[in-house]
Amino acid sequence: MSVEDINRQISKELVGMMQITDGEFDNIRKLVYKHFGINLTEQKKNLVVGRLQKLVKQLGFATFHEYYEYVLDNQQALSELVNRISTNHTFFFRESEHFDFFKSVVLPEISQNHKAANDYDLRIWCAAASSGEEPYTLMMTMLDYFGSAYSKWDAGLLATDISEKALKSALGGVYPDERVQLVPDIFKSRYMTQVGSGLWKVNDDIINEVTFRRFNLMNDRFPFKKQFDAIFCRNVMIYFDQTTRDRLVNKLFDITKPGGYLFIGHSETLGRDKTPWRYIKPAVYRKEV
Repeated sequence: MSVEDINRQISKELVGMMQITDGEFDNIRKLVYKHFGINLTEQKKNLVVGRLQKLVKQLGFATFHEYYEYVLDNQQALSELVNRISTNHTFFFRESEHFDFFKSVVLPEISQNHKAANDYDLRIWCAAASSGEEPYTLMMTMLDYFGSAYSKWDAGLLATDISEKALKSALGGVYPDERVQLVPDIFKSRYMTQVGSGLWKVNDDIINEVTFRRFNLMNDRFPFKKQFDAIFCRNVMIYFDQTTRDRLVNKLFDITKPGGYLFIGHSETLGRDKTPWRYIKPAVYRKEV
């Protein structure tokens, strides 16, 4: 496709789109940043219009300013806003080397530490659960590692996300073929059921081991009673600016047990001279004992 063809295609897509002024975009950008930490750059203006214009029209507003005024003090409208803005593209065993490391290094290490302390409360948090593929991958990996001994542990998994829509999808546990392509056949036979042409459902005994909750990572305090052995917070900080990332990383550090692990996305990094975490390998960090 030539440059001219690409430009014509873009022009077609822009026809009929609502117009957003610089001031309107700036108001929405600041609102999203304040409540959710998501940094909408100038390059995201068309994305914002594309994802919100249908909603704005359905609500009967003629401009984005009217919509902004409506959302300001409306918690339900704010939730719908972040549902529309946030991106929830994921699949099972995404960045699969993380799960290999989790099974071969992290689980043996932290389970041994728990046994030595006669403590069987294993605490794992998936902090950006999206539509459920990552927490279910973690749960399958844990069950595969512990086998029949899993019942001896007070384990399970906490999975949180800012998007109610994504969490509702996660609770359903049904996924198309393209999302489950990397799931090993043995895991499919143990933990999933084919429920139609091109659809797979996570078995209820797996779903029941995951506690899904809506949670905003921008909260000033993380109200957890106990620290976590491992936290997966992957492919979410790419939407934050550096100040927001640093603040989040420090909060995650505070709620991780000494010796615990943090997994981030491979496109994300922590400044080694700024973070209290010790670098282990790409996108894996540890809180020193």
